[in-house]
Amino acid sequence: MKRFKWLALVLALAMVAAACGGDDSTDTTSGDGGGDGDLAGTEVSVFGAFTSVEADAVNAIIDQFYEAETGGTATYEGSDSFEEQIKIRVEGGSPPDIAIYPQPGSVVEQAEAGAAIALEDLGIDVGELEEIFGEYLISLGEYNGKHYGFPTNVNTKGLIWYPLPEFTDAGYEVPATWDELIALSDQILADGNTPWCHGIGSDANTGWPATDWMESIMLNTAGAEAYDRWVTNDLKFNSPEVKRAAELFGDTVFPEGYTLGGPEQVPAIDFRDAPDPMFNDPPSCYLFRQASFITNFFPEGLTAGVDYGVFPFPAIDEGVSGALIAGELAAIFRDAPEVKAFIENFASTEVQCAQGGFEGVQRISPNINVGADCYKDELTASQAQSITDALKAGGARFDASDLMPSAVGSGTFWTGMVDYMRGGPEVLDQVLAEIDASWPSS
Repeated sequence: MKRFKWLALVLALAMVAAACGGDDSTDTTSGDGGGDGDLAGTEVSVFGAFTSVEADAVNAIIDQFYEAETGGTATYEGSDSFEEQIKIRVEGGSPPDIAIYPQPGSVVEQAEAGAAIALEDLGIDVGELEEIFGEYLISLGEYNGKHYGFPTNVNTKGLIWYPLPEFTDAGYEVPATWDELIALSDQILADGNTPWCHGIGSDANTGWPATDWMESIMLNTAGAEAYDRWVTNDLKFNSPEVKRAAELFGDTVFPEGYTLGGPEQVPAIDFRDAPDPMFNDPPSCYLFRQASFITNFFPEGLTAGVDYGVFPFPAIDEGVSGALIAGELAAIFRDAPEVKAFIENFASTEVQCAQGGFEGVQRISPNINVGADCYKDELTASQAQSITDALKAGGARFDASDLMPSAVGSGTFWTGMVDYMRGGPEVLDQVLAEIDASWPSS
């Protein structure tokens, strides 16, 4: 992973701020984002799951924009064990002012529990946020007619990465369909190579990368309507549609020789390290599926379009498609002017633009007014544009596991995928039945 020097952060931020500051017409937040300079002495605490250089970048943005404009202080703290720690802090009565959840379903759970504060109750104009982020993203945090979630970051899921020079030299071609993807995998294997790098390890969150496979396949086989029913438990895990998605995912894992290290090792391989063997000389594998943010964890010194390429998740069933996205939704736990000011400031096009300009960090803004020139490279800009287009067209769907109740979405769905990798196709029916049985009754 690239190491980020603080000076480099500040210099990069200054350049991005200059690029983003020339056109005030695109900033649709109210007023000046709380920039009255009258919040001196106030503090805002923000807690989330992203760490290291990404956390450094966000804290630099906070310093440059929120603190400079309002006089208040705000600090982001990240933890690899966020899902566990946030439950402890909320239940213990000491939540952060703002928690940035990778799972929007958890935001709704906090609203149901009466712990989170509605955006409306904080005095934030939700209609204005819908114009900035689109109605779909804002709806993800809706409960009983009020809205509890504020989008902070999005990424494209269902991308497949490959080592560009070696892929090209071997004569391989980017597949457009699922059948072509499997044929490519067979060709790589026949050439004496390993087609896939798989890794679903993620400390206490092990298993989630496998759920992404299921979600991409569901959107491209069962379609968006069935996908929505799956999220709400109206379509069961043991239904033919969901079982087929699991089986198709297994077709990239279980055939002999397909997976580097073997299927049973997939849960032990950290998803952040899983793509590294692609960049060995020669490559130890040629294909790896992960969201757009994975470039944050690629080995240092690699260049998009030179050292690696990427293609979208291939079509499976004719006439069925959908854009799978994920990201973060922030919940608010303290009603105070400085917290409102932070939300309004962070939603501004200027601040959202600044998120996209750091080398070694990929954060794509959910603000549909953020332009391509805000991003550090053409690859990130094109991914951002595809998300914006999908949001505007209403064709995007958020990560299903992140929308499900946490007992399932970040519980049995994750552990079920671990069991599937270790046990193989013969345990699939049992895995799906156990996930169904774990769904909360209320």
